[in-house]
Amino acid sequence: MTDNIPLQPVRRPKRNNSKHRHGCCPWSKCCGMCDFRPRTVWLGHPEKREQRYPRNVINNQKYNFFTFLPGVLFNQFKYFFNLYFLLLACSQFVEELRLGDLYTYWVPLGLVLTITIMREAVDEIRCYIRDKEVNSQIYSKLSMRGTAKIKSSNIQVGDLIIVEKNQRVPADMIFLRTSERNGSCFLRTDQLDGETDWKLRLPVACTQRLPTASDLLQIRSYVYAEEPNIDIHNFIGTFSREDGDPPINESLSIENTLWASTVVASGTVVGLVIYTGKELRSVMNTSNPRHKVGLFDLEVNCLTKILFGALVVVSLVMVALQHFAGRWYLQILRFLLLFSNIVPISLRVNLDMGKMVFSWMIKKDSKIPGTVVRASTIPEQLGRISYLLTDKTGTLTQNEMVFRRLHLGTVAYGMDSMDEVQSHVFSAYTQPTHDFPASRTPAATKVRKTISSRVHEAVKAIALVHNVTPTYESNGVTDQAEAEQHYEDTCRVYQAASPDEVSLVQWTESVGLTLVGRDQSSMQLRTPTGQIMNFSILQIFPFTYESKRMGIIVRDESTGEITFYMKGADVVMAGIVQYNDWLEEECGNMAREGLRVLVVSKKSLTEEQYQDFAARYVQAKLSVHDRSLKVATVIESLEMEMELLCLTGVEDQLQADVRPTLEILRNAGIKVWMLTGDKLETATCTAKNAHLITRNQDIHIFRPVTTRGEAHLELNAFRRKHDCALVISGDSLEVCLKYYEYEFMELACQCPAVVCCRCAPTQKAQIIRLLQERTGKLTCAVGDGGNDVSMIQEADCGVGVEGKEGKQASLAADFSVTQFKHLGRLLMVHGRNSYKRSAALSQFVIHRSLCISTMQIYS
Repeated sequence: MTDNIPLQPVRRPKRNNSKHRHGCCPWSKCCGMCDFRPRTVWLGHPEKREQRYPRNVINNQKYNFFTFLPGVLFNQFKYFFNLYFLLLACSQFVEELRLGDLYTYWVPLGLVLTITIMREAVDEIRCYIRDKEVNSQIYSKLSMRGTAKIKSSNIQVGDLIIVEKNQRVPADMIFLRTSERNGSCFLRTDQLDGETDWKLRLPVACTQRLPTASDLLQIRSYVYAEEPNIDIHNFIGTFSREDGDPPINESLSIENTLWASTVVASGTVVGLVIYTGKELRSVMNTSNPRHKVGLFDLEVNCLTKILFGALVVVSLVMVALQHFAGRWYLQILRFLLLFSNIVPISLRVNLDMGKMVFSWMIKKDSKIPGTVVRASTIPEQLGRISYLLTDKTGTLTQNEMVFRRLHLGTVAYGMDSMDEVQSHVFSAYTQPTHDFPASRTPAATKVRKTISSRVHEAVKAIALVHNVTPTYESNGVTDQAEAEQHYEDTCRVYQAASPDEVSLVQWTESVGLTLVGRDQSSMQLRTPTGQIMNFSILQIFPFTYESKRMGIIVRDESTGEITFYMKGADVVMAGIVQYNDWLEEECGNMAREGLRVLVVSKKSLTEEQYQDFAARYVQAKLSVHDRSLKVATVIESLEMEMELLCLTGVEDQLQADVRPTLEILRNAGIKVWMLTGDKLETATCTAKNAHLITRNQDIHIFRPVTTRGEAHLELNAFRRKHDCALVISGDSLEVCLKYYEYEFMELACQCPAVVCCRCAPTQKAQIIRLLQERTGKLTCAVGDGGNDVSMIQEADCGVGVEGKEGKQASLAADFSVTQFKHLGRLLMVHGRNSYKRSAALSQFVIHRSLCISTMQIYS
């Protein structure tokens, strides 16, 4: 490979890049709205701000009141086809060139322009109404005079805003307080990053300890926040309280933030606004909408130039036959006007009317009900797609996780045999000695465990190793407090940062072991007999993309036993658990069935072992340098020779008829790429399950790279593989596009399928842009969440799916469908027919005009 390639680096999350991507107006610098800088924000005192910040207004319109008419006319007359007829109509004001009445030239042109302006006006009005609805949402603001109502558009940096449960966060905020007893809250971030996993957020410890929310205005404190940038996964800041004794300083991270466009899923929260308007993370990750012109229109425009060239040649020939006598240059102009039918203005009118008919046929098709055409100018584009780029969560899948299999090595339980698991769990807690099973006594350590005890241990581990929190809501009969006190099953709702974990906890409930309570330091399980088991949470090691596993250390309050439970991906757990001869084979079998596989293990600890670990762990967390490395090293000292308990298989159910739809598209020569913000293992499993990657197809998982040299080596390894699917993460993709953009795109375009995981919204749009530039082929983007809007707007055809993630993608798309399976008929039937009919119509109109012009020349 050569390094001398044209570079086009991706938009990296650097602070100084943000101001360039929004195209700030030339005078915005003087307003202080273009130069993004760090800031110090005082609690509840917007008047103390150091600089002027943008208004908290959402604006998705392409034009404003003053630029609408000039903008629409410019977009029409920048193409030769329309400009030619404008000049032709204007020439009739010259008396010597007039060939007929003015209306014969201006009426057709005016009709076309009127239809175009009306269509653009309707789109702009709809967009304005949607924006106004968002900007007019009412929130509660804390002030010295109490609580006041405020519109979203009037929120300023420094305001203290109260956000209720199931309410959208109106601005980027620091999380200060929550009404939840466990001192935390969950966020739904599907409109921001595409993940349906609920994210756990923690308030600032100092402000959470205050007796009431109004006390926030009585303390002298401020937040230092970094300058606005596009990175939605990281944040750097500090919280300081000056009137404390001594003064309090706390570091702030992503766990203390509430980004705009997310939704509070539990409790009521109070946040300090730090970014508004164009500085919001969600806005900075959304590209401006562009005016889309179909390839067919560009080809007609090119054909018009050829016909105009023929018109000039015919006019010169006619003047030459008259030996250029008299005012021959005036004769050339008159012949140009006389034979102007060679370039027919009726072509534009007929094509526009045809597109309206094709759009109407799409909306009225009973086989794809609910389909909406929002861009009636490009229906023929659907029949010329070469690359289809689709989101995963909510587009290919239903966001519904279902527990499918429990594997213990010698025995496996599927959906049809869960009653056996339930009976084993029941028998484990109905025996008189269930508090002290045989596996705990020294005499039984060498005795092979019974199936019943193995099933019990596996289910107990699954019920403990997670980050799920049960909450209780009023159901009309039982109020919330009573339901929480008596652990009412009908009022319980599980909240978690991953739908996988919720499905596992729901499964343990179905087999008899129910998670009924949890806070920061304890957990309660209910046995089949109704007994409550209490566990103290000593340590939690959350799942990360790098570690691919999560662990928890708990103490059983009834026995005092300390146990370290861990679950994770098979690739990392294989080196942690004790030697066995079935793990790799069974993990492969379950993965081939499209299941997400987790390996569950445990390790018993003595009090001395745990205290030694805890001391080393606290010391590592206090380190200033290489903190993450030292913490990981301490945790790894526990992760040795763990007892393998079981494998779990969870399935993310696909949308209806996803597999046949993808097969139809593949047979039509369309390459399908999956761009998702989800984890690598999850994305790979879904791709296999949906048959985006066929069973016999090799998969090349691109190794994580951070430097130019690593990218060079990995690309060389990828080059040696042929006809294999590519799976790559967003971070590695960023490095490859920075140093080896041309070579990476060349190799990726040769793959039958590509899966990009952990993709930021701007990365999705950049991939589409690179495909368009490198291949010259038409692209179609399909998504259902707010994080897919940039991708949808960048593609030649954007299709939004109305799903659980709302209608934001649907409203921003050119076409909207209710199910992914409708995409097959939309492209294969309507797209193909629209293109064929448009081509036939244009040929008919052009040939008719040529026949008329030939008769004129002859006469």
